[in-house]
Amino acid sequence: MDEGRASVTPLTVLRNSESAWMVLPRLKNINMLGLGRSIGTPPEGIRAEVLVVKDFDDLAQNAALAAGRIVLYNLNFTSYGELSVYRGRGSAEAAKVGAVASLMSSLASFSIDSPHTGDQFLSQDDPLIPAAAISVEDASMMGRMQERGETIEVLLTMGAVNYAENISRNVIMELQGSEFPQETVVVSGHIDSWDVGQGAMDDGGGVMISWNAAVVLKRLGLIPRRTLRVIFFTAEEQGLIGGEAYFNAHESEKDNFQIIMESDGGTFNPTALAFKGNIEATCIMQEILKLLAPLNITEVLPGGGGPDIGNWGRVGVPLGNIHLHYLHTKGFWQENVNQNLNIGFS
Repeated sequence: MDEGRASVTPLTVLRNSESAWMVLPRLKNINMLGLGRSIGTPPEGIRAEVLVVKDFDDLAQNAALAAGRIVLYNLNFTSYGELSVYRGRGSAEAAKVGAVASLMSSLASFSIDSPHTGDQFLSQDDPLIPAAAISVEDASMMGRMQERGETIEVLLTMGAVNYAENISRNVIMELQGSEFPQETVVVSGHIDSWDVGQGAMDDGGGVMISWNAAVVLKRLGLIPRRTLRVIFFTAEEQGLIGGEAYFNAHESEKDNFQIIMESDGGTFNPTALAFKGNIEATCIMQEILKLLAPLNITEVLPGGGGPDIGNWGRVGVPLGNIHLHYLHTKGFWQENVNQNLNIGFS
């Protein structure tokens, strides 16, 4: 089943070569990844002194020092959700006070020298400067150097090229229900990924998990009572574009959706199902999970959902997901998927 509706997707098509070197107070290669929608540097790169700040308040207090410098957000990790605003808006805020480039520590408690990329959320009025993520370890190191009064200089080179908007589509397949075909159960993942690594866990694993839900039923000759719909959302990483398009096209059918699930939390042995619904629906889900005792998945946790399906929860549709160490990094390889899970990679 083809969704048949176009979604406009802004894409940074070419990352090209990129590098960062700390040249003062000593020479050190800094592993980095350019952020989505970042512009490139001049071919010779940008060499500038670094101003390390802890957050937006710290940047505001030191705004007079930022002009002509590379601003580095050395974040105290609390949670991915809370700090994602620094990836989304950090470069714009730094540019407003005259910074020539923006760096940030990866959105993780540790990164083993493997930076974490992701999208920025910029408006047409925002000033643009090159923006990249570096490892938690390197950001912490430069923070300590600044505290000791040392001058830090970085040479940043980025060949990022942004292309015009493109058209992409969700991929949808379904098994029609035998008894209640108008009632729909959705399992989903997102088909796009960042260009580094293979996207194996974000969200190749989620796509294969969802795909196999239909494939297993088909191969066993089992016909579900309700329609099973599998959705591979497009352009999740660029701002939930496929999920938003699907919701806008089908919100009027909300009463027909029995549950919508998204797998976008890694491919590890699941131990529980996160679920969002009313008390009655939660009790039903608890009974259903008793059937999964052989797989050790019997616990129902509050707070189910996923990035592409959040809108459905706000209009009363029950949501679920099963609960990543390599998010948006070069470690996104098939070999790092839990090898006890045979989910059909090739």
